Amino acid sequence: MNFDIKNLKWIREPKSYSINKDKIEIITKPHTDLWQRTYYHFRNDNAPVLQMETSDKYFSFIVKTEFESKHRFDQCGIVMYLDSENWLKASVEYENEDFQHLGSVVTNNGYSDWATTSIDASIKSMWYRFNRREDDYCIECSVDGINYNQMRICHMSKGADAIQFGIYACSPEDSSFKATFTNMEITECKWLAHNGQTPD
Repeated sequence: MNFDIKNLKWIREPKSYSINKDKIEIITKPHTDLWQRTYYHFRNDNAPVLQMETSDKYFSFIVKTEFESKHRFDQCGIVMYLDSENWLKASVEYENEDFQHLGSVVTNNGYSDWATTSIDASIKSMWYRFNRREDDYCIECSVDGINYNQMRICHMSKGADAIQFGIYACSPEDSSFKATFTNMEITECKWLAHNGQTPD
């Protein structure tokens, strides 16, 4: 499978955008987000998502993000949006002038979780690698596009067959910013088979 920008399709369009072979720019709409129920008790399902579909069971998707976020909760990154109650995302989410949240959300059967670590607010670029091994997934991040660190391994209850994956950007509060996506490619799966304890 090769990355072809022509295969990308919108699930909700952003405020404005531009797409060419090497770069995608998204200007977010205010009050857009993805979240389901947990802790906050609200359901937000209106973030712009740009995805392609595949039935391939083993691959990695790589993308570099650059962002001009400046308002609380502004975010952009990778996404696998299957339906409103089953999806995952990874992003840098702006918090304040001191720090941001580098994290990931996994939503299975209508309930989201959020795993984060704090990074400096001066960071305005992040690489992601989205890896699939059948219905299990690994999300990684990198500051240089060379050395990747694991953010999360997860299972998706509806992620065993054809999936949709790609990029997203949103502004949950009264804000708007530009997110830029480059260096997009699909490779053989970089998340290698486990070579430790054998399965039960």
